[in-house]
Amino acid sequence: MIYLSDILYKVAIESVVGATKVSVNHLHFDSRKIGLNDVFIAINGVSVNGHNYIEKAVALGAIAIICEKLPENIINGVTYIQVQDSQSALSIIAANYHNNPSQKLKLIGVTGTNGKTTVSSLLFQLFKDAGYKVGLLSTVKVCIHNTVIPATHTTPDALQLQKHLADMIQAGVSFCFMEVSSHGIHQKRTLGLDFDGGIFTNLSHDHLDYHKSFAEYRNVKKEFFDMLPKTAFALINNDDKNGAFMLQNTKAKQYTYALKTFADYKTTVLENSFDGLLFKINGQEVWSKLIGYFNAYNLTAVYACAELMGFETLETLQLISNLNNVDGRFEYIVSPTKVTAVVDFAHTPDALKNVLETINAIRTHNEKVITVVGCGGDRDKDKRPKMAAIATQLSDQVIFTTDNPRFEDPDVILNAMENGVEPLHFKKTLTIADREQAIKTAVKMANAKDIILIAGKGHENYQEVNGIKTPFNDFETVTNYLNLLS
Repeated sequence: MIYLSDILYKVAIESVVGATKVSVNHLHFDSRKIGLNDVFIAINGVSVNGHNYIEKAVALGAIAIICEKLPENIINGVTYIQVQDSQSALSIIAANYHNNPSQKLKLIGVTGTNGKTTVSSLLFQLFKDAGYKVGLLSTVKVCIHNTVIPATHTTPDALQLQKHLADMIQAGVSFCFMEVSSHGIHQKRTLGLDFDGGIFTNLSHDHLDYHKSFAEYRNVKKEFFDMLPKTAFALINNDDKNGAFMLQNTKAKQYTYALKTFADYKTTVLENSFDGLLFKINGQEVWSKLIGYFNAYNLTAVYACAELMGFETLETLQLISNLNNVDGRFEYIVSPTKVTAVVDFAHTPDALKNVLETINAIRTHNEKVITVVGCGGDRDKDKRPKMAAIATQLSDQVIFTTDNPRFEDPDVILNAMENGVEPLHFKKTLTIADREQAIKTAVKMANAKDIILIAGKGHENYQEVNGIKTPFNDFETVTNYLNLLS
């Protein structure tokens, strides 16, 4: 039996109306899910204010209401808890409800603009290969050791998050690796979590539709490191100018990794090709199946994290050499006609630049680079012309197409991208709104040794238009068309 008083531990309470020594069933911030003796947390969200649904929640059987403002109509037999911040309260209450599962395993958070999914997923692979039961909370999926659950958000809501962690404890998981998004930090979803370490990958243009300015976006990321306890470690990419900023107020033990500057974990790339990477970490040579300098950063972060968590150097290097690429991250196929197609999640200017620079660095002949790229609808609009400019500067041919237009007119998105093209690059661009036709056209344009990059969607297996998700997968689509031409 769980009492209301038990789950209020550490919540900043302003006032209480009613009894707290009452048993409760479930927690919800969606009034439609309320049942008898449940707790309703009224969240003042981005588009919906939960305070407008308090009466509905009570009518459905809620025994307690958590809110920032008490309603005018107080119902006898219902307890009202007024708090300073409902979102913060939700996260803490959810943790208490599940008996604070993050305190019972080693939880590592990975944040940054690019590389979060790759680093967290590679750490999941490495620790699993080392024989541990491991958890993963990522954009691509949630893993409770061998059980896979499709992910819906980069950082699940506080109730889902604590439930996943509680299920991990039940399954005997010892380590969990978690993507920590700026949305999740800003919406207080990471409160109530006991992190043992935090990793910062990099920071560049993204999510400015939500955060309004780069400074706000950067400051929200920094909050994650500010909250780390002194028993944790903070590992940052020292080649990114924002890395040192992340460490300014952290109480955690500080460590750095880099390819270009001095760092605790320093990597030098020796060879970079479609066969993989040969590189040195702190003087120790290792080969990886992964490709590109951006993956050299990711692998260095993985190596450093493993060592900080007690792994021996030689064991870590051996485990790194066995790591496989993450779905939709520089995933490539070579057709029988010798055309190479690369699918990558690159959906920010910096990520697209990194992938195209990697392709240009490892191509060895006079092959063309053909890029298929779009930008998502109802998202950061400022990056659209920037991504188009990068694509046309670093490719021989570019096809602009749809990504996930969502509720936005695809032509508006494509026009914004076209506005970023410099006049000297106009002749190398095409606009084909239908993504499948764009990929088909790229395949038809390609000759032997040419490289096709399909950017933006990566692992996603759908195309979202007007709220409807239709099955679509870049890698499957390009593979089918390459096979038809063979």
